Amino acid sequence: MLRDPRSDRKPDGHALPKKEAIARLRHAMAAHQAGDLDTAERLYRPLAGVPATRTDTLHYLGVLMHQRGRSEVGVAFLRQAISLLPTQPDAHNNLGNIHKECGDLEDAEASYRRAVTLAPAHPQALGNLAVLLEARGADDEARLVYRHWLRTHPADVRAHYFYGRFLCTHPERREDIESAVDIFRSGLGIQPDHAGLLEALGMALYGLERIDEATEVYRAWSTRDPDHPVPRHMLAACGAIDAPDRADDAYIRNLFDRFANSFDDQLIGHLAYRAPDALVAAIDNLPHRDALDVLDAGCGTGLCGPLLRARARRLVGVDLSASMIDKAAARGCYDELHEAELTRHLDDASRYDLVVCADTLVYFGELNTFFNATYRALRDHGVVAFTLEALDDERPYRLTPSGRYRHSATYVARALRDAGFDHVDIAPDTLRREAGRWVDGWVVTARRMSPGEH
Repeated sequence: MLRDPRSDRKPDGHALPKKEAIARLRHAMAAHQAGDLDTAERLYRPLAGVPATRTDTLHYLGVLMHQRGRSEVGVAFLRQAISLLPTQPDAHNNLGNIHKECGDLEDAEASYRRAVTLAPAHPQALGNLAVLLEARGADDEARLVYRHWLRTHPADVRAHYFYGRFLCTHPERREDIESAVDIFRSGLGIQPDHAGLLEALGMALYGLERIDEATEVYRAWSTRDPDHPVPRHMLAACGAIDAPDRADDAYIRNLFDRFANSFDDQLIGHLAYRAPDALVAAIDNLPHRDALDVLDAGCGTGLCGPLLRARARRLVGVDLSASMIDKAAARGCYDELHEAELTRHLDDASRYDLVVCADTLVYFGELNTFFNATYRALRDHGVVAFTLEALDDERPYRLTPSGRYRHSATYVARALRDAGFDHVDIAPDTLRREAGRWVDGWVVTARRMSPGEH
């Protein structure tokens, strides 16, 4: 609740002078931008009763309250600010951001549209509206908004990145991906070291099967930044250097820390990601006890969490990415969350009835080490369930130019049985879309044999 404006007067009873109020507001904003939320809030509060700073203060307090986990209060502050000055597009845009992060997509869309109506070239509102429309499946309108964003802000690197990504994710024809390549290259002309653009350009070239060109992108990137894990991994994925038995921890951490904020939108809204649903359907076809101790291995943002919660007495999540763990925690589904490498966590873990890996093992080539650790972490007759991308030849596994591994069904079955699993079931399925094509995969379940069954 806002303080009584009378408490924001100087001891002599006169209102705070406009010049001093504005200076204090700038000080508060600087603290806010530096991440010092305690100081920012302490400085903002008195200024909410000063006419010269009231509207902006309510606006920024709304953003701050949301950052502190008090989103309803944040929405109330922003609505007060908008009621005082309805024509401020920044406030409408930030209100949309809060609604979106709270899952109120209709309200978010309305706020973004209002911001764009007030300021048709507002870069943040245009980008936010385009991303939201894409997430909601309104691809035709999203395409128009992305195009308008880039046309009105040709120097905005974010517009290049997001519009190019949209074209790669929703290509109507091959020319869309070719256009994305040009857009990414144009963005790199503005910011040559933009990691997201470099990675997106390489992936677009992979989608066009221009692997040699993708390799040159990664090689130049690696030369410029030899310690960056992404170009090193992708050079291996393109066959330019020897492939490791599994993706390096630094690569996985970098990849998922960067995508934590947009991960759910990218997978569900853009890539028709269905691995969690396919896994849970497979688990539900198995005979199993109620009230299971479950490990979500490679939990990411917790997409499997709500599906597993109803089946779990205890639900534990583990992931290598701290940013992903933070997103998973916000879902409120997990009893425990751990930031750790999967195999090491399994070696240290208590016993589970079920271990689930949704698209986690696509970053592992050799699977024996993981299966052995999983066997030790499961109780007798416990189940492991996971998805993989399918390799349709007799090689055990292969790192592909997507940066992910594919596995043969023969290798997976043999490795599971060698580790002590039986009742192995490997079912073909499609897990996501990529560059306009479905990615073929395996949905796998297996049971841990008890020592007497070997």
